Amino acid sequence: MPTTLDAKDFQAELRRLDTLLQESGRFADPAAQAHVRALVQAVLGLHGAGLERILSHLEDAGEAARPALDACVQDEVVSGLLLLHGLHPLDLEERVREALEQVRPALALHGGAVELVGVEEGVVRLRLAGSCDGCPSSAATMRQTIKEAIFGKVPDVTAVEVEGLTDNPAAQNGHARVPLPML
Repeated sequence: MPTTLDAKDFQAELRRLDTLLQESGRFADPAAQAHVRALVQAVLGLHGAGLERILSHLEDAGEAARPALDACVQDEVVSGLLLLHGLHPLDLEERVREALEQVRPALALHGGAVELVGVEEGVVRLRLAGSCDGCPSSAATMRQTIKEAIFGKVPDVTAVEVEGLTDNPAAQNGHARVPLPML
C-alpha cells in the first residue's frame, strides 16, 4: 500500500479489503473464519475509536480548530475513513451539495446547470437546466461529470436520478437512473 494514499488508492484498498474478507469466508475451518472477522473488527474498532477522539478534540478546541476540521472533511481519504466509521460531521445532503458546487463550473462550460431536487434513502434526485438539456453529447458529458463528483464526495449514495438526460436508453419519464457502487 502506498504511503501517500489518494482517493482512488483509498477506494482500491477498500475493495481489496472486501475481497480478502470475502475470500476468508472460503476457509474450511469456521474458527479461522471467525478469527479473521474478529481481527478485522478489532482493527476497525481501534481506528474508529481513535478517529472519534480526534474529532472530539477538534470540536473541543472550538473555532480555532475549524480550519483543521474543514481540511479533514475536504480530504477525500480522511472523509472516506470518517464515513466508514460513521463519524462524518456532514450529512449526506450537505456532502451532495458540496459535490454539486464543485462540478457547477464544469457544467457551465457546457451551457448547463444542475439543481438538487432531493435526497431520499440514499438516492439523489437532480434536474438539469440550460442548453445541455436534451443534447446527447452534452448530456453524456454532464452525466459522467456529475457521477464522478458525487461518487468522489459521497460514496454512500446508492443512485443518482437525473431529470433531462434523454440520451440514456434506461431513462423513463425523462429520468435517468445512474447506479453508483457502494463501499
